[in-house]
Amino acid sequence: MTTKKDIVPFVFEKLLSEKTREKTEKIILKIAIFSFFIHLAIIYLIKFDFIEMPSNVELLNNPISAVYTPFSFILIYEVYLLIYYLPKSFTTYITKQYEIITLIIIRKLFKDLSDLELTTNWFEIKGDLQFTYDLVASLLLFYLIFLFQKQGKRKIVQQENRNLIIKKFVKRKKLIAIILVPLFFVIASYTLIDWSAGTLVSLSTLPTFENINNLFFDQFFTVLILVDVVLLLISFFYTNKFHKIIRNSGFVISTILIRMSFGVSGLISTILIVVAVLFGLAIITIHNKYEENSLQNIEPD
Repeated sequence: MTTKKDIVPFVFEKLLSEKTREKTEKIILKIAIFSFFIHLAIIYLIKFDFIEMPSNVELLNNPISAVYTPFSFILIYEVYLLIYYLPKSFTTYITKQYEIITLIIIRKLFKDLSDLELTTNWFEIKGDLQFTYDLVASLLLFYLIFLFQKQGKRKIVQQENRNLIIKKFVKRKKLIAIILVPLFFVIASYTLIDWSAGTLVSLSTLPTFENINNLFFDQFFTVLILVDVVLLLISFFYTNKFHKIIRNSGFVISTILIRMSFGVSGLISTILIVVAVLFGLAIITIHNKYEENSLQNIEPD
């Protein structure tokens, strides 16, 4: 007979075990490959007039934009990985947030590549200029995430021997992760159904690319803000150290900045994303300095 105490480990094993992760990875990769060829086929069917679609559909004008679809499924897998790593490492969980927003920018670059206007007036064309901003931002974010991971590993080494208090905190995070799996599935399903229904009703008024690019992820990061706040509040039960409270609070601010980027467009959106990751990197770097200082000064003055 399964007791209440055993329910959480049992469900966690079914949804977020290593075996489940491997199966999910294989399924998502197969779907991503299949979706790429479907998207590509639709583009060529439109090109050779086998089917008719409005000419303003940005994702159906060039074969390069077909890469956008498999990247969307890769992002779905990244969302699963974010939940997967939540109970294991808080910094890895935050890293996944940064990786997801970076992949969203990379995905957008594939679409923008198909619409580039290769002229001598590169910096006068809005689309080409935004492509340049996103290209530079993706490189910068890639490096900042690398630095963030290095800082995160230093923290993990310092906390290798977890005590009973940390184990209790991990149990709480496992419960949150279990709740997030069906929650994000419902949000994703609702978003897809709602968007599909709206598209079928009126093909002449299809949503803009910016709306498609932000589809699901604006709601996703809204939920992450709430999750980060809950983790912050729970952490008060397990630590009263100032630098850890500031670290967790800083990560909430970082997530809020990322969420704010979905409410604006153009250069401002890109700047908000870069600032969010820079802020997270600064927070964890200063936090680790506090940790080093605590190890060097075991007894207070």
